[in-house]
Amino acid sequence: MFKILTLNNISVQGLQRLPRESYEIASEISHPDAILVRSYKMHDMEIPATVAAIGRAGAGVNNIPVDTMTARGVPVFNAPGANANAVKELVLAGLLMASRTIPAAMKFASQLQGDDSEISAAVESGKKNFVGSELPSKTLGVIGLGAIGLRVANAALSLGMKVVGYDPLISVQSAWQLSSGVEQAVSVDHLFSRCDAVSVHVPLVDATRGLVSGERIKMMPKGGIILNMARGGICDEQAVLAALDSGRLHAYVCDFPTGAALAHPKVLAFPHLGASTEEAEINCAMMVADSLRDYLEDGTVRNSVNFPEAIMPRNGGSRITIANANVPNMVGQISTILAEANLNIADLLNKSRGEIAYTIIDLDGGITEETLDAIRNIQGVLMLRHLSASTD
Repeated sequence: MFKILTLNNISVQGLQRLPRESYEIASEISHPDAILVRSYKMHDMEIPATVAAIGRAGAGVNNIPVDTMTARGVPVFNAPGANANAVKELVLAGLLMASRTIPAAMKFASQLQGDDSEISAAVESGKKNFVGSELPSKTLGVIGLGAIGLRVANAALSLGMKVVGYDPLISVQSAWQLSSGVEQAVSVDHLFSRCDAVSVHVPLVDATRGLVSGERIKMMPKGGIILNMARGGICDEQAVLAALDSGRLHAYVCDFPTGAALAHPKVLAFPHLGASTEEAEINCAMMVADSLRDYLEDGTVRNSVNFPEAIMPRNGGSRITIANANVPNMVGQISTILAEANLNIADLLNKSRGEIAYTIIDLDGGITEETLDAIRNIQGVLMLRHLSASTD
C-alpha cells in the first residue's frame, strides 16, 4: 500500500488514477511515500524521509525545493502541456482585450447614467476614445515554443496575424506541431524589432529574469503590447510601466498582479488565471497521478523536472532502481555487488541528466537486504528502491 500526502485539493479525476486497493490518499498522513501538490509552498516544509517522489499538478515547480529533492534522490514530476490550452486561451483573450481597449471601454460603459436616450448619446460621444486595432494587421512575437507557446503561435496565425517565434531549444515534438507559417527569429532582439506584440512563454531562471527589458521594448514599433502569462520576473516591470507612461507601449497584459501594475490604467492584470479552468485542473491531476503511479510501482520516470526519462518494461523476478551522483563507475560498482551475490541481471537501463544518474535493474531472482544495503553504501548513491515482482 502506497501512502500519498496531498497538500492541496487535487482533482477527483486525477486521484481516481490511483487505485484505492493500492493507495491511501489523505491530506494528513504519516510516513508518506509521495506528495501531490498544486500551489502549496514547500520550501519551509519538513519533507519526511520516506518521501520517494513529489508530483506537481501543474507546470511550474517554483514552490518545490527541487535542488534539495535532487540531492536526496527524489524525482519531482510535473504536468507539462496539460494546461496549455487554458493558458493559450487567456493569452488570446488578453491580446484581444488590449487591442480593442475593451477593459477601459467596459469601465466607461459601466459608469454611464441617465435614461436610455441619454446613455445612447453618451455612448456615441464617448466611443471615439476607445478606438482599437485589428489583429490581422499586426505581428505577434512568441518567445518560447513549448507546449503553450506553439499553441499561441498557431492560434494567432489562424486569426490572421503574422507570427515570429524564437526558441533555440525547441524540442523535436514541438517543432513537428508548429505551423510552417511561423517565421523564425534569429535572436530575442530580432524578434522584438519585428513585432507589434510579444508573448513570453519561458520559465523564470537567471537567464530569463528581466528578459523583457527597457532596451528591448524600445526596439518594438510604437504602441506595442507585452503579454506575460509565464512568470512575473521575466518582465522588468519598472521598464514596462515607464514605456506605458511614455506611450511606447499601448498595454501590458499579465497574470501576476503587483501594486504598481494594478495602479496603472494601461495594465490588464489577471489573478493568476492561466491554468484556472476545470479542464486544465483535471488534465494536470491525471497526468501527474499517472507519472507518480508509474514511478512508485515500476520505477518509470516520465515528466520529471530533475531526473532523466527512464522507461523499461519489467523483465525479471524483482526490480531495483538507484538514483546516484553522475560520476564514473557507478554501474560497475553496482554490477560487481550483484555478481558477488550470484544475482543475474535480466535487463538494465542507465540514464543521466546533469549531476544525477538513474538506473533501473531487473534481476532473475530475489535480492537480500544485505545486498541492498551494500549498494546503498556505495559512495554517491542517493536513493535505492526495491520493487518486488508482486508490483507487476
